[in-house]
Amino acid sequence: MQPTNTSNKTEIDSAHHDSYGEEIDRPVVVRASEYPDGFRSGDHWHARAQLVYACAGVVKVTSKQGAWVVPQHRGVWIPARTEHQIESAGAFSMRSLYVREDGVLGLPAECGVVGVSPLLRELILTAAEAPQLYDVDGRDGRVMDLILHEVRRLPAVALHLPEPTDSRLQQITAALKEDPADTRTLEAWGRLAGASPRTLARLFLTETGMTFRQWQQQARLLDGLMRLAQGESVTSVALEVGYENPSAFIAMFRRTLGVTPGRYFSTEV
Repeated sequence: MQPTNTSNKTEIDSAHHDSYGEEIDRPVVVRASEYPDGFRSGDHWHARAQLVYACAGVVKVTSKQGAWVVPQHRGVWIPARTEHQIESAGAFSMRSLYVREDGVLGLPAECGVVGVSPLLRELILTAAEAPQLYDVDGRDGRVMDLILHEVRRLPAVALHLPEPTDSRLQQITAALKEDPADTRTLEAWGRLAGASPRTLARLFLTETGMTFRQWQQQARLLDGLMRLAQGESVTSVALEVGYENPSAFIAMFRRTLGVTPGRYFSTEV
């Protein structure tokens, strides 16, 4: 994907097949990419599975199944032939691993943010320095074999916002993604969507695996992560996404991700 400037944002052509690396007869192909703040790709897909490792910055990956926010030193796994787009928050540096699925068992079957161990991080950075037609029987080939072994063990990180298919829920989720601070209740949303609160509650759980409040909290968390990555203060972010004070936002952040926002963005594990 090569970015080109259009107005205030950086975009690529929408909906296309990105065939990078497909002609290279190697099980893993690595690409290093640097993107400016505000980069946004169009919808695209790869014939190979893709692991995006965020070296610096934060990126959001969106598909028909939902959205995933990927902070620095984490990754996102994207199965082969999954149409998706990416959007950066701040300058973004990434390493993409394109994995040929034939002959490789146990690869993840669904999109998801994943933890990247110190070992895998070093393997990825080392692989990015290898020639594309590396010696499969040499040191570079062994590095790629280790990467494939580690990829099968990627731990999931809870940074997914599932997308419902019911049109009534989509009215609600679209509004909440636009304004996570919206405090309307299910009763109020029901009047807008033309469904009872009980029906909406059932649909949220069935279609997203979350209650309405859990989905709303996740939307606030992911929006907050993007804002924090762009340099906004915790106080500003807390108020913008709907919390009465920074302490409430920090408590939610710690409860969900195990650390405070400051610690989360400074850690490398």
